[in-house]
Amino acid sequence: MTLTVRAILKHPDAALQRVAERVVKFDTKVSSIVRDLQDTLEDAGGIGLAATQIDQHLQIIAILPTHNPRAPRIYVNPEITAKSAWGLVEESCLSVPGVVGHVFRATKVSLAAQDEGGSSFEYALEGMDAVCLQHEIDHLSGKLFTDRLPLLEKCRLQLKSLFMHKALQDH
Repeated sequence: MTLTVRAILKHPDAALQRVAERVVKFDTKVSSIVRDLQDTLEDAGGIGLAATQIDQHLQIIAILPTHNPRAPRIYVNPEITAKSAWGLVEESCLSVPGVVGHVFRATKVSLAAQDEGGSSFEYALEGMDAVCLQHEIDHLSGKLFTDRLPLLEKCRLQLKSLFMHKALQDH
């Protein structure tokens, strides 16, 4: 079986700011997006991917759980119902390559979601799985993790970007 690997949108693509629509019809389009997310995530070597990142603006995300990184878990229409155990965590993103930053996030979350067939479920996540879920839900809202960085870290990254751009121009 061949993989269907989609291009991952990169910042500053405006489509990354588009808010994803709630899935109301669970059909072959949803199944196709789920397969594409799984294949693209596997190919990219990431731990999470939102449909927004492959230019599909429906509320669907795939996450590789830390306890079973070979089987992506799919969350359709995910909604966080509780957050706790806040901390500063290191994040990066397939849509913002080469950038690493520290974001304040909950390290324990509870959520309600649906699977790709439309069945509802509730789930609790901890650690990196919880952080990844919040990161991917941000994508569905048109936000990047860099939007959540402290002001000083945003400034540092902008300066680094300017110096890298200047160095490329000089060569």
